Amino acid sequence: MSVLKILTFPDERLKQVAEPVIDIDEKLLTFIKDLEETMRSGPGSVGIAAPQTGCLLRLAIIDVSSKPDIKSHGRLVLINPEILSWDGYAVGREGCMSVPDYTGSVIRAERIKLSAMDEAGDEQKYEMEGYEARAVQHEIDHLDGLLFLDRLVSRRGDLHKRKVYKKKGDK
Repeated sequence: MSVLKILTFPDERLKQVAEPVIDIDEKLLTFIKDLEETMRSGPGSVGIAAPQTGCLLRLAIIDVSSKPDIKSHGRLVLINPEILSWDGYAVGREGCMSVPDYTGSVIRAERIKLSAMDEAGDEQKYEMEGYEARAVQHEIDHLDGLLFLDRLVSRRGDLHKRKVYKKKGDK
């Protein structure tokens, strides 16, 4: 496994819409392992989308299980995810490995119903809420060429300089 390079704003590739995954083959499964390794290498990361590494496929990984008291489905590989329905709205603070220096306040649905294929190519359906639903919406935005910067409540008051994190291995 290897850690992939993360594209950062204002890289134009982050604005491109990803293509559906057609074949789940060994090459894709190896990429998924590298993508997960990349996600886990980021401080506090709970999700990553393939386009953040320059791979324009509709693929994301979510795992919010490390956060205490958060209801979750654990580690999820989401291939060609689609939000089927959503309910309620809440404002929350978001950060992103592709926008490493800032966080922002974004409105997201509180509850979603999601359809996606897993690594085996099986269609799965999920009902999510709260933080996990927010993380999934954030990653699906990457698949659609959007960043949280595109969804800020207010550009003037809801973009915040991020505190400095040390990457794993830094002293």
